Amino acid sequence: CSAQPASTYLENRVRSARPGAAFVMNKARSIEFRFSSVFLFVLAAVVVLGSFSAWRLSGYRTYSDELRDRFFRSTQYIGDLNNHTSDFRAGEATGLLSSNNSDVASNTQDLKKLDDLIALAQHSYEHVYHEKSELALYTKFRTEWSIYRKGADRVLARWAAGPKSEATAMYRTSSRRAYDAASDTLGLLTDLNIADAHAATAQADGAYREAVLLTMLAMTFAGLMVVGGLIHMRRSIADPLVDLARTMRLLARNRMDVEIHGSERRDEIGEMARAVAVFRENAIDLALSQRTLADQASMLAEKLAAEQRLTELQRNFLSMASHEFRTPLTIIDGHAQRLISSSSRLGPDDVAERASKIRGAVLRITSVTDQLIDAARLVDGGTELYFHPNQLDLNHVLREVCRVHRDVVPNIHLWENFESAPLYIIGDRKLLFHLFSNLISNSIKYSVGEIRIKISAELAGNKAIVTVDDHGVGIPQTDRDHLFERYFRGGNVSGIVGTGIGLYLVKTVAVLHGGEISVESEEGKGSRFTVRLPAGAPLRSDIGPSATSDRNRAVAPVGATTSGNSG
Repeated sequence: CSAQPASTYLENRVRSARPGAAFVMNKARSIEFRFSSVFLFVLAAVVVLGSFSAWRLSGYRTYSDELRDRFFRSTQYIGDLNNHTSDFRAGEATGLLSSNNSDVASNTQDLKKLDDLIALAQHSYEHVYHEKSELALYTKFRTEWSIYRKGADRVLARWAAGPKSEATAMYRTSSRRAYDAASDTLGLLTDLNIADAHAATAQADGAYREAVLLTMLAMTFAGLMVVGGLIHMRRSIADPLVDLARTMRLLARNRMDVEIHGSERRDEIGEMARAVAVFRENAIDLALSQRTLADQASMLAEKLAAEQRLTELQRNFLSMASHEFRTPLTIIDGHAQRLISSSSRLGPDDVAERASKIRGAVLRITSVTDQLIDAARLVDGGTELYFHPNQLDLNHVLREVCRVHRDVVPNIHLWENFESAPLYIIGDRKLLFHLFSNLISNSIKYSVGEIRIKISAELAGNKAIVTVDDHGVGIPQTDRDHLFERYFRGGNVSGIVGTGIGLYLVKTVAVLHGGEISVESEEGKGSRFTVRLPAGAPLRSDIGPSATSDRNRAVAPVGATTSGNSG
């Protein structure tokens, strides 16, 4: 045999053993492709079936929500109307039986309460969606009840003015007819609501059974597909590999007459089968060529030397390449950097976008810097230099804070619930602006999805009370004791930018004004911060590190689920 590379030798043997084998190898399809195809197919089937199941369950949820939000509430309000209207009729009769002024006054109070309860039930019922038939009956009932109500007032007025016999006659005739008409209509409305509720319940049950059935069918189909995929993988990959392993064991025992399967495949298994075939033929050739073993050994020695020379040349080439390529690459990189810095100017829109991002980053840094400086000034620098109290309208300060945040965050839903009259207190306008701006900024920062914030202000006794409600991530219970500490941040806000200064500054300013701050929160549902400031109370000017250290006294947490994070 002549000396030649092992790869060339094997390739020649494959070509000589099986015509067209090289063409087959050029079109090989890998086992990895088969695995990926089966996996992606099963994954796609599971996603589709899961989406289908979720879609069907959403139909059941729609019916359930309708039962809960419509029929259950409607039944409750109609039941209230039945009870309260019956009680009102009994109260009318009680009024006719009253024998003294105290009984009359007590009955009048009872009737007024029943009027309020009936109005509340009507108002609640009207805010629930109803079909046209229900609305028509309810409108008729409301009209008839209004007629009866006016008649009842006339009956009681006639009883008070006398003669009482005429009032009794009116109660038994016209008032009774009006009440019976309203009561009958309310009964029809009750029956219609119950019938609709039964129908909706039946629909919900049917949707649930259908969703369960379809989900079970989808799961069965998915299971069959998984089983089919496993069977396919076993027949196409696992069994051929086991057969090749058995063939190789027989060849190792010098069983050269064994049949090799799978050499016609166009994947790695086919390549392995063809390699085993080449190995078998080589073994046969070696058995027939024992006389040339010495020449083969010499050839192998020469090949080994050649490989060693090739390895040395490769090592030298890599060393040279790492040295010779690094210098020109460094030069190319330097020129590329200069080309980038001297490229044509960007368009106006790109410049505006980048300038906006740069400005946002600068504003964030500026905000953080201002918070750090303000906190340091208030605590470490002495309040007499930075605390300048004057009489001011707290409502005006709050409106200014809301206006600024609306300009910064245009898509915010910020509700203002202030009294129309001014809310005067003694305080520092700039520090109070910082206080409420930090609370609103935190609400914006820690809100998920739509930003909804409500800020309210009122005067209660000698306290000005301001509340800020949001629907953000909430505050974990474990963070409560450290909520207003300097540089502290909550455990559920690690992915949100912040310094831990905001709420510390809020508390410092509140205590500086002789006030306090409390918080109610439920994780995942939102938080409510309440600031109480004295209205016309003496100012505190002794705030400092020692005065702000007593956080438990200055902060009055409210509720069992309160906790904290910082801005």
